[in-house]
Amino acid sequence: MNITLNVDEKLIKKARKKAIQQNTSLNKLVQQWLQNYTGKSASSASERYKAMMTNLNYVQTGKKFSREELNER
Repeated sequence: MNITLNVDEKLIKKARKKAIQQNTSLNKLVQQWLQNYTGKSASSASERYKAMMTNLNYVQTGKKFSREELNER
C-alpha cells in the first residue's frame, strides 16, 4: 500500500542522505519505524539479529582482528 505524507523537503533530503550512509532506504527505515511503533517488530531472536546486522552493514573495521585483540578489555 502506498501512502502520502507531508514532510519538509529539507528533512526528507537529510533523512535520505543518512539512509544512504547506512546502506538502506528511507522507505525501509519508515517500515521499520512503523513495525516498532505498532509493536509488530521482528518476532524471533533470529529475525531481530538479521535486522540488526542489516542496519550495521555499513560498519567497516578496516582489518581482521586476532582472537587476542577481540578478547582484550
